[in-house]
Amino acid sequence: MGAENNESLDLLSVFLTGIPGLEAQHGWLSILFFTMYTVAIVGNSLIMAAVQADPALHEPMYLFLSMLSVTEVGVSVSTLPTVMGILWFDARQIDFDGCLSQMFFIHTFSCMESGVLLAVSYDRFVAIYNPLRYIAILTPPRIISTGLGISLKSVTLMAPLPILLRQLHYCHINVLSYSYCLHSDLIQLPCADTKLNSILGLAIVLATFGLDSLLIMVSYILILHTVLGIASREGQQKALNTCVSHICAVLVYYVPMIGVSVMHRAAKHASPLVHTLMSSIYLFVPPVLNPIIYSIKTKPIQQGIATLFSCKRQLL
Repeated sequence: MGAENNESLDLLSVFLTGIPGLEAQHGWLSILFFTMYTVAIVGNSLIMAAVQADPALHEPMYLFLSMLSVTEVGVSVSTLPTVMGILWFDARQIDFDGCLSQMFFIHTFSCMESGVLLAVSYDRFVAIYNPLRYIAILTPPRIISTGLGISLKSVTLMAPLPILLRQLHYCHINVLSYSYCLHSDLIQLPCADTKLNSILGLAIVLATFGLDSLLIMVSYILILHTVLGIASREGQQKALNTCVSHICAVLVYYVPMIGVSVMHRAAKHASPLVHTLMSSIYLFVPPVLNPIIYSIKTKPIQQGIATLFSCKRQLL
């Protein structure tokens, strides 16, 4: 039975959906999405390159920012092939294993992004609460260990999802709701009980995004309490200004995620276009906005990118 199921899955294809109701505008939409992908990948890659090249940026905050950029590029690269394939070539078909792989990488990088945002909130708390011991607490080995721990946690939690999905029996009609493969969409396809998959998916969401967002809130409550204890108003503003970029990144990441979650539960009968747009905002907007936010709000990053380009000019 298991062997027969594996053989049938090897031949199984999944059909992706573009943007419902806007099929005739795919040409124009391809320009928009290609521009977003370019900004996301180039912008985040520039931040990574600037942090690596400039010794002045080898500080905890910028090393964590570089990790965040890695996750943003990962999310963008994971969705790019199918999204642009549909918009450019109307290529909607994807084999089942390819779909499972894409699902795994999208969710893994999203989970890593949440973990890095939590790590940055801790970084900001240490910088404000105990600035004199900031470098001593957040040493390079600890930062590397944190990054590896976040990666290992994300991979370990997401690995069972494609394995369990592969054990199920599937119907003849396998059409997904988006231009990419998500776990919440894939568990609607099997002609079998998916209760275990749903429970596991919910547990992973609570153990990652739920717990991370709660701890980020706790960090900022402690940060606010520490800032209010600073005597001078100028000192308070200076301390809070160091958190502005991260607060924006957290809002850009979690607000669309909450919106998608609410839409799935409270507005199931809403137009498919609305669901697609909300999901697209969640996956595409953070990778585009984060490099812009950090480049505008963080002068050392601006200087690092400028130095990077000046070095390239000298080499040319």
